[in-house]
Amino acid sequence: MNVKFLNPFVEAAYEVLTAETRQEVTRGDLKLENGTYLTDDLTVILSLVGAVEGTVFYSMSAATGAKLATILMGEKFDAVQGLAQSGVAEIGNVITGRASMKLSEAGFETTISPPTLLLGKGASISTLDVPRLIVPLMTVAGPVLIHLALRQGSANGLRAAQLSIPKAFQVP
Repeated sequence: MNVKFLNPFVEAAYEVLTAETRQEVTRGDLKLENGTYLTDDLTVILSLVGAVEGTVFYSMSAATGAKLATILMGEKFDAVQGLAQSGVAEIGNVITGRASMKLSEAGFETTISPPTLLLGKGASISTLDVPRLIVPLMTVAGPVLIHLALRQGSANGLRAAQLSIPKAFQVP
C-alpha cells in the first residue's frame, strides 16, 4: 500500500478522535493482512472511489463502541443501539471524510460512500486481492482498529464507467 494513502487516515483519525474525546490517542504497531477480515462486535464500513479506491473498516468491541458513543454524544449508553449506532458510524464517516480531504490536497481526488455499521462478531469480509493495513488506535474508550484496503484507482474511473452505460439505461 502506498504510504501516501496511509498517512492521511492516521492523521485524520488522530485529529478527530483526540478532538472528540479530549484525550490523547496512541497508535500501536501496524500490521499487514492478506486474508479474510473477521468482524469485531462493531464494524463501520466505508468505500472510496476515484484516485484512491477500496474499503476502510473501523472495528471495535461493543464496550468500546458504547463508551465512545457516550463520550461523543454526551449521553450515557450501556449498549450500542439506536442513537449510539449513529454516533459510532458517524465517527468513521468523519475520519474518512477528513482523510479524503487530505488525499485531495495531495492530488488524489476521492469520493466516499455513506457509512454502513455491521453489528456482530465473526462475519467474514473479503477485500479480494487488496491487502489490509491494520492501524490500532488506543483511545480513552478502548481500542479502535482501522483496516485500510486501498489501492491507486483512476481519477476518471467513475466518469469513464458512467460514459460506457448505453444511453437507454442512463438516468436523465
